[in-house]
Amino acid sequence: MRKFIPKFVFNIYHYLLALIGAVIYGFPSKKLIVIGVTGTNGKSTVVHLTTEILESVGNKVASLSSIRFKIREKEEKNMLKMTMPGRLKLQKFLKDAVKQGCKYAVLEITSEGIKQYRHKFIDFDGAVFTNLTKEHIEAHKGFENYKKAKGKLFRELEKSPKQNKWAVLNIDDSNADYFSGLFSGKKYFYGIDNQDAEITPEKINLQIQLLGKFNVYNSLAAACVGIAQGIDLPEISEVLRNAKGVPGRMELVIDKPFKVFVDYAHTPDALQKIYETLGKGLICVLGSCGGGRDKWKRPEMGKIAAEFCDKIILTNEDPYDENPGQILSDIKSGIQNSKFKIQNSCEILDRREAINKALSLAKPGDTVIITGKGCEPWMVVANGKKIVWDDRKIVREEYNKIYGK
Repeated sequence: MRKFIPKFVFNIYHYLLALIGAVIYGFPSKKLIVIGVTGTNGKSTVVHLTTEILESVGNKVASLSSIRFKIREKEEKNMLKMTMPGRLKLQKFLKDAVKQGCKYAVLEITSEGIKQYRHKFIDFDGAVFTNLTKEHIEAHKGFENYKKAKGKLFRELEKSPKQNKWAVLNIDDSNADYFSGLFSGKKYFYGIDNQDAEITPEKINLQIQLLGKFNVYNSLAAACVGIAQGIDLPEISEVLRNAKGVPGRMELVIDKPFKVFVDYAHTPDALQKIYETLGKGLICVLGSCGGGRDKWKRPEMGKIAAEFCDKIILTNEDPYDENPGQILSDIKSGIQNSKFKIQNSCEILDRREAINKALSLAKPGDTVIITGKGCEPWMVVANGKKIVWDDRKIVREEYNKIYGK
């Protein structure tokens, strides 16, 4: 039935939902300093680091990400399998933040959420752009449309009636000029490689425990928000130096006798950055989302895994109603087109068994990396059925089965 309903009808429906939510809850964003974080990768980490920086000087903060909903000290897991909640929930979240006396709301803003107008009727004070690579291409019918969807956050910021508005942009990303051009207010540019960056690791004496160059970028983005809010650099640097990381993002689950990491990486770009950080010779557990989502990326991910991994275990991720075997076949095609010895790969649809296999293959000193789900609480299979899941929990259970507690 859904496919016979014109697209504009759904657009009107989602727009009206956003308006109704704002009206019911009294346009709560007017009483908060609202910061939106968008981009392809790093959004959740930037939201979490930004929250820690703002809280470090005594601010009461609410934050929303793909991982959690947090209002001051109260946290709950995001169990929705979506980052930006719909059906009035986002406006209710902001209203609850106001009720709890929060000064700030830090929101992860996705292109899918923007497509459904969930960003509407929120008066933003600041926006952060992390990076842009190919994702949700089918859903947006092309990369340019995907980029334009992300850009609507900055257009919304431009229209916002708030005073002292600002934007934070990754100047090292080739799309930074596009996003910068959508907003005419105060801008903070951060980067590592571009000499025009105002905020660099050297300029703020950045030292972090978090692994990977991508986390240097995430830390710089959060630092810029702190600077925009008048927080002293020594305080910002102290927070970032002590930051322990974000659940399911490059999370070390087993340390000895070999290392096991769990990460959410589900795009070729994110996967490559994870592998580059960990080095070659990896044992990986790899899948890709089903439901017709971004089929183009599957061979690319297989090709990247073949470059960095000694052993590859292909497995289910979130197949939805798609044939799980076909998803693995698509990934495998990228492996077969490389120089990788295909006998060093295997296909195990049961994700628990695949994790067990990876742990069984690992020798002291090896590194196992399990990507695609991070700390997601569900695996979604045919007919919308949700299976309770957490890669980190499964890793610990299977490790104890093999090696004992």
